[in-house]
Amino acid sequence: MSELNAVMQNPQALITLAVLLLAVVLFISSALAPELTGLLSVALLIATGVLTPQKALAGFGSPALITLMGLFAVSAALFRSGALDRLRELIASERIRTPRRLIALLGFVVAPISGVVPNTPVVASLLPVIEAWCIRRGLSPSRVLLPLSFATVLGGTLTLLGSSVNLLVSDISEQLGYGSLELFSFTAIGVPIWIVGALYMLLAPKGLLPDRGSDTNQLVASIDQTGYFTEVTIPDNSNLVGQSLHNSRLQRRFDVDVLELQRGQQRLLPPLADRTFQPGDRLLLRVTRGDLLRLQQEHTVQLAQRTSGDALNKTSILSGDGKKTVEVLLPSGSTLAGASLRELRFRQRHNATVLALRRGQQTVQERLGQAVLKEGDVLLLQAPLDSIRGLQASNDLLVLDQLESDLPTVSRKPIAIGIALSMLLVPTVTSLPLVAAVLLAVIAMVIGGCIRPKEVQQSVRLDVILLLGSLSSFSVAMQDTGLADALASILEYWLADLPTYTALLMVFLATTILTQIISNAASVALFAPVAIQLSGNMDLPPTALLITVLFGASQSFLTPMGYQTNLMVFGPGRYRFLDVTRYGIGLTVLMTFIIPGLILWKYGGQ
Repeated sequence: MSELNAVMQNPQALITLAVLLLAVVLFISSALAPELTGLLSVALLIATGVLTPQKALAGFGSPALITLMGLFAVSAALFRSGALDRLRELIASERIRTPRRLIALLGFVVAPISGVVPNTPVVASLLPVIEAWCIRRGLSPSRVLLPLSFATVLGGTLTLLGSSVNLLVSDISEQLGYGSLELFSFTAIGVPIWIVGALYMLLAPKGLLPDRGSDTNQLVASIDQTGYFTEVTIPDNSNLVGQSLHNSRLQRRFDVDVLELQRGQQRLLPPLADRTFQPGDRLLLRVTRGDLLRLQQEHTVQLAQRTSGDALNKTSILSGDGKKTVEVLLPSGSTLAGASLRELRFRQRHNATVLALRRGQQTVQERLGQAVLKEGDVLLLQAPLDSIRGLQASNDLLVLDQLESDLPTVSRKPIAIGIALSMLLVPTVTSLPLVAAVLLAVIAMVIGGCIRPKEVQQSVRLDVILLLGSLSSFSVAMQDTGLADALASILEYWLADLPTYTALLMVFLATTILTQIISNAASVALFAPVAIQLSGNMDLPPTALLITVLFGASQSFLTPMGYQTNLMVFGPGRYRFLDVTRYGIGLTVLMTFIIPGLILWKYGGQ
């Protein structure tokens, strides 16, 4: 434990440890957005003299980060050119009749696509298609949406381009002097893991995926039938005036639940069946998407715009031409979470009217403008097409509906696919660096008309870039101050008498558990430099420990927060927290035992 004693006498190591603990607390508490936590950590490491600005900010100019920025643009071009249209058509076809067939398609076709295309846009593109499939089959989306998320996670470790975390590991490896990872550095491990995971999803008992659909036969568990929460007012000339809720056409014609009646300063809660409506009454409704859109055509009630003061505007929200109604998701890390629509001045900020809100199975009892937004919420918006296109570039909102009119012509599809394949093949058969191949692919996509120059800039996820660029400074600081050596010596003490396989298993399991608490990128940045120091005693190359950490951070199957795609399907699938754990625990156990063995198989003889 001499390294630990040395660290206790090293002020810079103690400062690094303090900054590290502060970052972990902020990651867990979500008091700051993850990228802001990363930037704060960089600033503190520079301000306290632990790292020079050049070392602390080196991650922002790393080839791995530039590669990721280019990959965002290439992925956007693939989707805009309709490269996944054939897959969407296959899902919607009559050939896929049962949940098991759909899960097989997700596991063996969608997963490999996630090896070269980031999994978030894959899930966003396929989510509406799969939900429509569930509607036609009369099935609950909860039967198939978790496999969609898990399939993309499994595919993300097939190549270096499959996940931003893969590129972060490559960047850390290069900064610590072990060289960057190649495009297919861990494919030999990723392929068996993908096949095992796909087989698990295909053969897992049906009962592991709950049926969260409606108990009534008239409703299917779909994005259209889950139930939104919205507000309406009763105009002076409404035929509801003077009638009770029980006798009104509101419930005879529509599937509507009135959750609250607001009359001036008075707030009335159920039971409301015998209440007589008056002009100006404001109702909080639970209504399906289809009925909500139909209500907009009626004059019985009025959907009203909201100003910054949440006052009512008597102009119908349908008065403008060229408006579209779309669904948007608040993803993990959205800066909008924790504030109300009124506080955010949402309509002024995004030029979009919030028609309704959906939050899993929870009932929203607040007025719509005062409801505090949460990660995973789905908002039904109405906005001009230009505003929706602007939302597509936002890191705080994810547009779930596909805007077909925003896609380039399908004639660009072969060009986009050809460029993407060339991007993968050229670095494999030549000495051209991967970053150069990706950047050349971006330029080729623009010249080929697959993506517009403005859309290249819009496609880059700035929050991801800031997070990954800042987190790499942690690894350098831990290495330079000796903190990584000290923590590694503690691990060595606990793992000293264990076989190499068991020690690798413990490293994998520790990373997996840490990833359920903080983001996978953060767990890699904190654990990678420590794990590398264990390689000598295990008689393994440092790359073997890095890849163990990478897979431990990537195989996130236990909680909704473990991976962004889990959160994306959590609301539409109407899952409960333990549903993810129940379905993912078996897969996690399999990975825990298989991955260390595969790493020993690949690196044990080196």
